[in-house]
Formats: sequence, C-alpha cells, structure tokens
Amino acid sequence: MSERRVRVRFAPSPTGALHIGGVRTALFNYLFARQHGGDFVFRIEDTDSNRFVPGAEEYIIESFRWLGLKFDEGVSFGGKYGPYRQSERREIYKEYVTRLLDAGKAYIAFDTPEELDMKRQEIQNFQYDATTRSLMRNSLTMSKADVDALIEDGNQYVVRFKVEPGEEIHVNDLIRGDVVIKSDILDDKVLYKSADELPTYHLANIVDDHLMEITHVIRGEEWLPSAPLHVLLYRAFGWEDTMPRFAHLPLLLKPDGKGKLSKRDGDRLGFPVFPLEWHDPKTGEVSNGFREQGYFPEAVLNFLALLGWNPGTEQELFTLDELVKQFDISKCSKAGARFDFQKAIWFNHEYILNKSDDEIAELFAPIVAGNGVEESMARVRQVVHMMKDRVNFVRELWPLCSFFFVPPIEYDEKTTRKRWKADSPQVMNELAEVLEGIEDFSIENQERVVMAWVESKGYKLGDVMNAFRLTLVGEGKGPGMFDITAFLGKEETLTRMRRAIEVLSADAAAQ
Repeated sequence: MSERRVRVRFAPSPTGALHIGGVRTALFNYLFARQHGGDFVFRIEDTDSNRFVPGAEEYIIESFRWLGLKFDEGVSFGGKYGPYRQSERREIYKEYVTRLLDAGKAYIAFDTPEELDMKRQEIQNFQYDATTRSLMRNSLTMSKADVDALIEDGNQYVVRFKVEPGEEIHVNDLIRGDVVIKSDILDDKVLYKSADELPTYHLANIVDDHLMEITHVIRGEEWLPSAPLHVLLYRAFGWEDTMPRFAHLPLLLKPDGKGKLSKRDGDRLGFPVFPLEWHDPKTGEVSNGFREQGYFPEAVLNFLALLGWNPGTEQELFTLDELVKQFDISKCSKAGARFDFQKAIWFNHEYILNKSDDEIAELFAPIVAGNGVEESMARVRQVVHMMKDRVNFVRELWPLCSFFFVPPIEYDEKTTRKRWKADSPQVMNELAEVLEGIEDFSIENQERVVMAWVESKGYKLGDVMNAFRLTLVGEGKGPGMFDITAFLGKEETLTRMRRAIEVLSADAAAQ
C-alpha cells in the first residue's frame, strides 16, 4: 500500500476569540504539514449551537491572515472535501449515527437532565457506562416499540456510544509514546443530540477526519483523555487502517504559579492572550491582542514555536522557513510549557533589530504624521537608525524620540535640578557661539571642535554635555549629542539652546 499524503487539520470552534494556545496548535500543524509536503486544512467545529458567537469565525480567519499561516483548503479557502463547516454536514453525520446504531455499537437514551441529576445524587461518582446503563431509560433497557413510540411522540433523545468494559486501548502518540487506557474508566459519551440534529465533537471530528483523509491529529494535551474514545470509534467503523497518528502537545502554563494559561493571567499581568483585539459581542468587553500591542507576527510565531518544542541547539531566532526545516514533533516536550511573556517582548525587540531601517520607518512614519509632524521619510529613517535598538515596539519610538521632531516646551524638573548648575547659562552661551562658528556641521567635525573647546576651557565634559542635552531634548535621554545636533542642524540647535537658556535662567531667578 502506498504511503498516504500527509494531511493535518486545525479545527477551532467559533465560540469566541482564538486563544494563543490555539495559535500554537495551528502553527505546529502547519510546520508538520509543510515539512512533509502535505496539506493544512481549516475546519470549523460549530456543532455546539448554544456556544456559537457571531463574528468568531471571521476573527479566526483574520488572525491567521495576520500571522501569515496559510491554509491549503477549508472554510473560505475551498477544497474537494467540503463542506468544511460542521453545521453544514448534518446529513453526513446522520448516516454514520445510523451505522453505529444498526451495528449495535451505539444506543438511544431518553434520560432527561433532571433524571441524570437524580442519579448523580444517588450514585457517588456516577457516570453513564457499562455498570449504570442498565439502570437508565435507553434502547438497551426498553423495547423497540417503546423506543419508536417515544421518538414518534417527539421526545428528545441522545445517541450514546457503547463502550465495552475490560479492554486495553492503545493510543500511539508521536510525543508521549504508547498511552494505554482501560475502557472501564470511560463513559458512554453522547455522539448525537436530537434537539439540534447535530453530533457532538466526538463523532463529528472522527467522521470528518476519516472522510477528509486526515493522517495526523496534532492537538493540545487537554484532548488526550478523549483519544481512547476516538480510537474505539475508528474501530467501530472498521477504519483502523486509516486511523490518524495522534500527537498531544504540552499545555501552555501560567507565567507564575500553577495551572493552564488563561485570559485572567493576561489581564492580571498585562499581556495579551489573543492574536488580535477581541470585542465580545455578548458582554461588550474588549480584550487586547498581540497585533494591537505592536508585536510582529513573525516574532509571535517564533516565540510560540519554542513553547514546548526544542530544536536541540542554542538557536532562538527562526524564520518560518527555518522552522519548517528544523521542526521535529518527536522533540516536543511532554511537560507543560511556561508562557514567559517577557520572552515574547524580547523576541519582538530582536525582530526590530533584524528588520531594516526602511521597514521600521514605514511603520513609524504614520505615528510621526499622527502627531502633527510633516517629515520626510529620509529623516524618519535617520531617527529609526539611531533609536530602534532602544525599543521593544515601534509604538515606543515616539515618546522616546519625539524631541527630534518637536522642540521641548518644558524641561524635566528632576533632570534640571541635577544637571543645570549655576554656571550652566554662561557655559551654554559660550558653547552656542562655538557651534555658530562651525561651518562643517558634520558629527565628526562638531565633536572635534567642541571637545577641543571643552579641554581648552578646563570644563568637566560631563557637566557640559548633560546641560547641553537638557537644552535640546528637555530631559536626560537620547543618543550621542552630536548625532542629535547633526540631525537638527545648526539653526534648530542654536534656537533650542537659546530658548532653554532663557527659560531655565528665568525659572532659577524665580525660585
């Protein structure tokens, strides 16, 4: 038998914003598919109609568009295995429900929620299984005539999978190896509900994976307990030969403490857990997104790739193509991966450094314009070149270097007390005369002339430069002084110096 083409799927439910853990699952599926020259399928699992949230599906698609992870087929992408939205596959599932019922692998149950609650109170740790099913109202304990009559009268029912006790179920996991579960601990899961004529996740995803020829199911560790049931379902349908290989990824853990990463952790510690900003249509709550926080999509993917997977080298920065080449799912950890959001910030900083000045300037120019400054791209690029190594996000550039474009109108009080001394007005007036006499206002020539002047006057270099910086910047920040003056030009430098001398002298006199 020829080896099957690798096909993986990412199948979120449209119940709200896409969690960053879901993004990592999708990324690992993408890397695996690309590495094996296979297909990456996008499916929407919307069988739980009660939890459907308007706009969630569009949000998920937009998230992957921003991240740059491209699906080969699926919802909104097309393909020969559609429809890819489970709510559009009702008739398909009904056929397979009937097949299980006819084979005696499943049964119809009429127990109401109230009856189930009563049984839970009656029996400690109750679960619907081989031990208790005989005590319940189902087609195993009722005559066919009674069952048919209840259905005919419009009574709601569910179809449960009949789990046989006393079996050992082997889940061959690419990360965890051979996982063995005893069937005795499994309950008879609901596969189908007559109320909305839709299957549950357990049946729908098995049928879809089979019909869509999915070869590998790569998903979060939280789905590991359902894997034995899925193995049993494949057997029940006689599909053992086409059963996909499983891989259950480690959980994403809180940055601090114990437990799984949640939105509350992001709210508490001030970091996003969603790829894009999410506006909850039910509550009106707005949740932050990595995109709106200013992260580069490549940095987010690079960060996520190393949560639970290790390339076995010291390398940390990877392009998506490099990740495809080096990814090895067997090197994924079994233990949970701590979500170190400070590391995410570090990745974004590294991507700023690795991007060209032109790329960062293109992103920074609208921010400059948005602050009412008309400036050429060449000058924006100059500032980016000087300052990009000091920020983690492009949005941080403006508060850090607005002084290049807008002269200070106030002077930082703390810096003034520390750096503006009694003789500063006199020294700055002298320095202004020196600068005015320089024809070649290049960085190198300014530095040569000013340093010679400082030495000839016997001034302390630190005192001169700190007061000089205050006059041009308004506080004690920025790159080298001659980088600033060369950018500002002689006229603007002198204008700022003279205004500062006037304002700071007047402030000192008033005190």
